[in-house]
Amino acid sequence: MIYSVMHRTTVKYASPVTLARFNVRLKPAPWLGQILLDYGLTVDPLPWTIQQESGPWIVNRSRLTIRDPLTSLVIESRFRMEVISPAYGQATELAPTVGEVRDQVLVHRDLTAAGPASYLYASSMAPASPEIAAWARPHFVPETSVLAAGLALMNAIHREFVYDDKATEADTAPAAAFAQKRGVCQDFAHVMIVAARAHGVPAAYVSGYLRTLPPPGKPRLVGADATHAWVVLWCGAALGWIGFDPTNDCLVQTDHIFTAMGRDYADVAPLDGVFRGGGGQAMTVAVDVAPEGEVLPLAG
Repeated sequence: MIYSVMHRTTVKYASPVTLARFNVRLKPAPWLGQILLDYGLTVDPLPWTIQQESGPWIVNRSRLTIRDPLTSLVIESRFRMEVISPAYGQATELAPTVGEVRDQVLVHRDLTAAGPASYLYASSMAPASPEIAAWARPHFVPETSVLAAGLALMNAIHREFVYDDKATEADTAPAAAFAQKRGVCQDFAHVMIVAARAHGVPAAYVSGYLRTLPPPGKPRLVGADATHAWVVLWCGAALGWIGFDPTNDCLVQTDHIFTAMGRDYADVAPLDGVFRGGGGQAMTVAVDVAPEGEVLPLAG
């Protein structure tokens, strides 16, 4: 499957901003099963500098510096991506037990951003939670297949939590979302990450896109898609990372487009930064994910 993806962020400031620095994490990082065919980033007004970087996690970052006063900013990312269906057929047979994964990760020598070590312990937005750990304990019996444990945990989140985009904010702690059993994909991913790490299974946060289908008989609304978040669990040296989407209760397939992977949302946020000025700001985001052959809207 080949997709064309457009992600446009518009920021309007109540009063002029005299100096701004932003981190933009919208260019997809390399990931197994994906081929980035082309990519373009446009910024209006044009930044003084754009510095391209990668890391420290599996993420591409564009660092923008804008020196001239501005009252609005438009950042638009466009790319074409080929997504290949993952081969999950042999996963059940190859999957080690939870206990075996715990043992393997302690001696695994890969200390790169793709290795499991960095995703085993608590992080700033996914701190340890005794309540989440206790709730998830029945799914992580040492003799259970790690794949079965991940599926059971994912299903429990989907079954017990309510999707509610008014219930949480971008900085809501996983424990708070867990207590009210409500939230969005970011919250569900964080809860699953905290649960898995509590029981010795490395878990990482993935930012990306999800192909959405309109209701039967209805046209697809251009620009109405959104960024998405899911979890990858390290399922042993033979299988590596496998994607779980607790929002939709499914393994990651060709409807998911990987952008970046980190310890939690803070590592892979599409946009963050600082600016000099005051008076507040308003941000709007438009995202479109279209299979090849469908035409995306013109820029602007």
